[in-house]
Amino acid sequence: MFKYTFSIIFLIAIFFTIAQSLATTPTGFTTLTTLAQTEDVLYDSDPDTLIVFYFITQICATGPTWKSDLGTLKTLYPTVNFYELSVDLYPAVTDHIATMTYGVVPSLKGFKFWNETQDYLFLRAGQNFNSLKNDINLHKRGLFSSSSSLSYVKLNEKNKKNQYSYENGYQYSSSSSSSSTSTNNNRLIWTTVASLFTLGCAATTSTILLLEDNNPHHNTKESRLPIEFISLLISKFGDRVVFTIDDREAHGKDFSYHPPENPDAVIYPTSQEEVQLIARLCADYNIPIIPFGSGTSLEGHILATNGGVCVDFKLMKSVIKVRPEDMDVTVQPGISYDELNEHLKPFGFFFPMDPGPGASIGGMVGTSCSGTHAMRYGTMKENVVSLKVVLPNGKLVTTKSRAKKSSAGYDLTHLFIGAEGTLGIVTEVTVKLQPIPQKVAVAHATFENIGDACNSVIKTMQSGVQIGRAELLDDVMMKAVNLSSSTDYPVKNTLLFEFSGSPQQVQDQIAHVEVIARANGATQFSFATEEEEKEKLWFARKVALWSAPSLKPGSEVIITDVCVPISRLSDIIEETKAELLTTSIIAPLVSHAGDGNFHLFILFNPNDPFEVKEAKQISDNLVERAIGMNGTCTGEHGVALGKKKYLEKELGKEAVDLMKLIKKTIDPKNLMNPGKVVDV
Repeated sequence: MFKYTFSIIFLIAIFFTIAQSLATTPTGFTTLTTLAQTEDVLYDSDPDTLIVFYFITQICATGPTWKSDLGTLKTLYPTVNFYELSVDLYPAVTDHIATMTYGVVPSLKGFKFWNETQDYLFLRAGQNFNSLKNDINLHKRGLFSSSSSLSYVKLNEKNKKNQYSYENGYQYSSSSSSSSTSTNNNRLIWTTVASLFTLGCAATTSTILLLEDNNPHHNTKESRLPIEFISLLISKFGDRVVFTIDDREAHGKDFSYHPPENPDAVIYPTSQEEVQLIARLCADYNIPIIPFGSGTSLEGHILATNGGVCVDFKLMKSVIKVRPEDMDVTVQPGISYDELNEHLKPFGFFFPMDPGPGASIGGMVGTSCSGTHAMRYGTMKENVVSLKVVLPNGKLVTTKSRAKKSSAGYDLTHLFIGAEGTLGIVTEVTVKLQPIPQKVAVAHATFENIGDACNSVIKTMQSGVQIGRAELLDDVMMKAVNLSSSTDYPVKNTLLFEFSGSPQQVQDQIAHVEVIARANGATQFSFATEEEEKEKLWFARKVALWSAPSLKPGSEVIITDVCVPISRLSDIIEETKAELLTTSIIAPLVSHAGDGNFHLFILFNPNDPFEVKEAKQISDNLVERAIGMNGTCTGEHGVALGKKKYLEKELGKEAVDLMKLIKKTIDPKNLMNPGKVVDV
């Protein structure tokens, strides 16, 4: 009898919780509970509602029928481009809703599910695994709050996206929040439970246990840190320092093939002064410090090889000042480049570095990243004006003024760009801006021979035509895109060009490049100037990263990059593809053909020792080949753990010894991201 009484009471609680949530939901929002009432609501919904429903019920609920349900949705909505919708809704919906839903149901195995599925739609939305799990842990502690509960804005008007992302999507409160924040968070928890219970997605027990745990984030029984140090951190940072295994695991794994290495604690500073305090405390107790942006690195940058404290910049993502007259902007390190570009749109500018979805500006400085725009705008080194850096002793250094040029002393700015957090922690970044082009067009050319495609790019550059981007996908990658996205691109080596400027300039550029491409063996050449057609042509490049695993379901991947003089690009690609033919490994590639950089996606079965050995050998051979062509072991991923062993062969012992001397001088205790770049 008692069991039924509890059930009745619980259902009544659900009813009143939902009613309260609906009553407090802002005008213009649609709640999940309303959406889930009938199938008719789903089938009659606009595409925005559809994609949100998909994310919540399939990805978050990890239901066993997710694949068939996705197939049903695609059948019902054949014209809906799920990829583009997910990109449109990030971060205002994808990150926000998924975080809210995951965040109160710790019993769901969503992360294991994410690793096992082959759809990758969730990842394509720009939300990476570590960042999501990190947001979840913030939410559990009440540091991540939202005024909209389990609801979302229908983003039918593009100009509302930025407003929502910044005003509603990321509202954080400090540990000294008012009681209203706690009330809102409890309402959010119970509303989420009720919603998931309505959908049959969650058991209630795990959430009840979560609510009964008064201080789960201060569970330090597995920490290796000194008790006195732990006490100091808690006294200084309150709820913004955490020690639980969930938080530590979320910060101990990146997208590399290296095994996880968890920190002993995670701190979320909110200011430059707090970062200085962290550095001083760690110096006093000889505790390593690992900076964390968004966790998207590919060579083990964020792995805490010696334990220590991870400094996560999730709460330091402000745009400090935009200066249109000077064409620069100053930001905190936690903001991502896509968030920054949303902020810059009203000013008519953009920041051209685009290494990958979700990458933070601080991490981009640390790895000296580039991306698809490097051909025209250069790399991070050419686009950073000045930095503020906290040194291992807690002192703050400004590396340069904002003057466009300076001959004053050593170039400290470039010392820290690419240092991967081994010399100091970047707390403020000033970068150059570029005007948003008046007109943009894209072109698509196919080639039977990959060498012909490379020669087309070289001839185009030699001709003086100022193209914005030149991206090369080999025939294997085009097959992967077709498999994962139900597209029907020609399975041939494909060059994608982007042109920008005035309408007349763009027209002239297209005509010029078409002549060059056809003269170098292009079997097909098409271009587009309208938005929808441009997206169709460029779609393959957008989804390439997430498409590669479709060639070998269940595989793991080593994503590596090298860069060679552009005259040797076709040589290294052809030699690498010839080697692949002698192995059992499948490895599609993507190249930033305009600067000689390319990425190889080496797919292998982690349970097959022979394939694991083959995959690592292919990666090693690729680097050796690049260095032998006077190239580099990494064009943009950075060194960290994965490429450290190649530095001396590429640069010579004297250069590496000088790097070690710099490291020892600035960081004599070896506390700043130890074990990365060089060993001291």
